[in-house]
Amino acid sequence: MDLDLRKLRYFLAVAEHRHFGRAAQALFIAQPVLSRQIRAFEQELGCALFTRSTRSVELTPAGQRLYDEAPRITTVVDTALRRVHEAGRGEQRLVVAFSPGLHVADAIRAFTARHPHVAIDVFPLRWWERDAPLRDGRAHVGYLRHPFDDTGLRTVPIGHETKVACLPVTHPLAGRPALTSADLDGEPVLDVRTRRTSSLEEKFELIASGQGIALVPLSIAGSYSRPDLVYLTVTDALPVGTCLAAPEGNCTGLVRDFLDLATAMLRRPADAPEPSSGLRVAGVVAGEVAPPQAQEQHRHDTGETAADDRDSG
Repeated sequence: MDLDLRKLRYFLAVAEHRHFGRAAQALFIAQPVLSRQIRAFEQELGCALFTRSTRSVELTPAGQRLYDEAPRITTVVDTALRRVHEAGRGEQRLVVAFSPGLHVADAIRAFTARHPHVAIDVFPLRWWERDAPLRDGRAHVGYLRHPFDDTGLRTVPIGHETKVACLPVTHPLAGRPALTSADLDGEPVLDVRTRRTSSLEEKFELIASGQGIALVPLSIAGSYSRPDLVYLTVTDALPVGTCLAAPEGNCTGLVRDFLDLATAMLRRPADAPEPSSGLRVAGVVAGEVAPPQAQEQHRHDTGETAADDRDSG
């Protein structure tokens, strides 16, 4: 069957409002028309999407699944249509995604100098998206942190980042020069398994209020410096790998040029850290890469080799 995108958008409106009347108002159509369209959509799909009563409208299990999948479908379609219109107008555009704390400005400047007529958009990634915008077409290339599913993506290793512990300044451990993982045993750690947050700002606000601690890459610590938080090196924490990534089927032309330029701009030897914000964490300045011995331990544990870091292809 062919998916009717108009009916899908009608479905999303009802699912979000949980009310046919309010959904119809938001869509600027009559409620009976909306009801008929939803019934026709359910018949086409062969399953009920809503459980209706005189007081409420609730999603069925099938409706909940479609509600979870629909944003990806509409995003892919909207992105494809935007690119079609840009091509029709003769426009060229490159969208660069980046994980929190990672910076792509130097690479973008170098790319713009070589391709002054290409428009550049930046796409700040939320923590739960990781590689998703590369897969649904919202971004052409990304500067990401591991771990993420790299199936179908071409990845170019860039380097490694030290992880640090983020604690409120009132925490009993806040005065230590550095920590080990054993020091953090029993501490409430805010992560996706314990407490899902919608943003880093929300996470740091919870930490500052004494709700827990977090382990974060050093570049994030440099980007979110605040007086009520302290960042301490965890001496035995494994470093986090960073890389450039792009869909395997889209690594030509402008994307290939950006990958080549960004690889040269973003890679730095361990003894030449990039300019930093000046945040100092237990003797480490934000922006420095992980120490060589930590990188070697990480390679040993993950199966990486030094050649992996040198491979630009």
